[in-house]
Amino acid sequence: MNIEKEIGSAVIKAVRELYGQDVNQSSVQLQKTKATFEGNLTLVVFPFLKISHKKPEDTAREIGEALQRDCPAVAAFNVVKGFLNLVVATEAWVGLLNDIHADADYGKRPVGPESKLVMVEYSSPNTNKPLHLGHVRNNLLGWSLARIMEANGNRVVKTNIVNDRGIHICKSMLAWLKWGNGETPESTGKKGDHLIGDYYVAFDKHYREEVARLKQQYLADGLSGEQAEEKAKAEAPLIREAHAMLVKWEQGDPEVRALWQKMNNWVYAGFDETYKALGVGFDKIYYESDTYLEGKKKVEEGLAKGLFFRKEDNSVWADLTDEGLDQKLLLRSDGTSVYMTQDIGTADLRFRDFPIDKMIYVVGNEQNYHFQVLSILLDRLGFKWGKDLVHFSYGMVELPNGKMKSREGTVVDADDLIATMVDDARRMSEELGKFKDMTEDERQDIARIVGMGALKYFILKVDARKNMLFNPEESIDFNGNTGPFIQYTHARIRSIMRKAAAEGIAIPASLPADAPLNDKEVKLIQKMDEFKTAVRDAGENYNPAGIANYCYELTKDFNQFYHDYSILSADTDREKTTRLVLAQNVAKTIKNGMDLLGIEVPERM
Repeated sequence: MNIEKEIGSAVIKAVRELYGQDVNQSSVQLQKTKATFEGNLTLVVFPFLKISHKKPEDTAREIGEALQRDCPAVAAFNVVKGFLNLVVATEAWVGLLNDIHADADYGKRPVGPESKLVMVEYSSPNTNKPLHLGHVRNNLLGWSLARIMEANGNRVVKTNIVNDRGIHICKSMLAWLKWGNGETPESTGKKGDHLIGDYYVAFDKHYREEVARLKQQYLADGLSGEQAEEKAKAEAPLIREAHAMLVKWEQGDPEVRALWQKMNNWVYAGFDETYKALGVGFDKIYYESDTYLEGKKKVEEGLAKGLFFRKEDNSVWADLTDEGLDQKLLLRSDGTSVYMTQDIGTADLRFRDFPIDKMIYVVGNEQNYHFQVLSILLDRLGFKWGKDLVHFSYGMVELPNGKMKSREGTVVDADDLIATMVDDARRMSEELGKFKDMTEDERQDIARIVGMGALKYFILKVDARKNMLFNPEESIDFNGNTGPFIQYTHARIRSIMRKAAAEGIAIPASLPADAPLNDKEVKLIQKMDEFKTAVRDAGENYNPAGIANYCYELTKDFNQFYHDYSILSADTDREKTTRLVLAQNVAKTIKNGMDLLGIEVPERM
């Protein structure tokens, strides 16, 4: 039952009968009644004054009388200036609750073979180092956005593009050859991505030492400080060796390629562990080592069609001055590709693999210009979704002290962060006595669910476009706008439902039309009804924060209700049954909402 739709149709009918004119649905402005006034929904009557030719109060009163007479959903009304406050009939609220009760996937639209296909790209790691805090925000946003798009009735493909080639990869490979002594993830007990990251750091350390020595030599030869620095960076033996290795890789040298494959596989195994801990995954993974060649082909095609131009040094460019931008390099003079070329190649491969209707890139806001250009280029090259691609641009995330235990000393390692969150959740749960009568396995699982829920919720409740400060201590709090507060409320409701089952109380498939409802119960039903709108708005605005804050508001409303009214000790059996149905559906709505954020909710805590 859609109460607003029913009342909206009745308003259109009433206006036609009262004033002899048809109005469209957009003129019917219904909103939640302010808490200071009696009513559930408020109709703004100002749009109808031109056809009523009456004062706002008189127009509101006449429409109110017509609605009370002809619309079963309206029980009473009152007028405050140009606002018509409507009291919705109890039977209508019960009908709405029954509809919610009957729908296990409440809030989600069905997905069928004819649904539009949305592709969401996120993660985009480099294979020379582990995932860090920035990747955590990226992955959580990408996964949640994919869930939200699917809940809005779209088919969704989740993709990742792995940066697995280039000079940064060769640096790790060269360092391992020089100083690795053949060690492996198995021989060291380290995750593969951490092992390779250590060698990337080792390369940098030795390279800086070489640069410092050479700089002193060049300064002694009479070069200026800046000249000496630049020459030292270019001529340091390590960087020359790394470039030589990159050339061999590009030429398909079997030894270099075999080492590259082996070390990348170590990294992928490490990434998979981190992805599993984060609760994210992908339907299709693309690799730059495949896509950069495809990009070069598409650029050559565009060049042949006159879409791009070649300069005297043989480099290829796109002229974007007619778009108010500059000229953009697509192929260097030596024929090698740039990131833009690779993104074009990736888009081409994806479009061949899937009939994409909308493409969403989850990438930080430092790449805003890049995606503005990419959109124009893909459109010129004939990709139907190119002009409308979505760059889901998000801000940076930092910790209060700048870093947590970190292997490189400059970034917050994702695995360290996850482990700390789970450990902190366990410690706090033990201090608060949440683990009574639980086995060790149950305690570990609850600590994981709560720790990860705290991390995900704290990150996702913030508008993605903003830079944010992630505070681990604030996130694991069983009160306030936090994941654990919402998870604990769900567990509390599930505990109530188990007690009801133990008492032999059956939950009916639907409530009778005259089921008793008080104001707080009506408020809860109305809040649950808003879930559909929250899901739709989150999909239209690419905004997981809207779902997070909806879940918090519903949880807060339930706790206020539960503080004032007993469920299992209600005065009458009819009240008890009504409240159990209500509570069960609040828990379901919380679970469905948190699922869109990739957050588990436990059955007990």
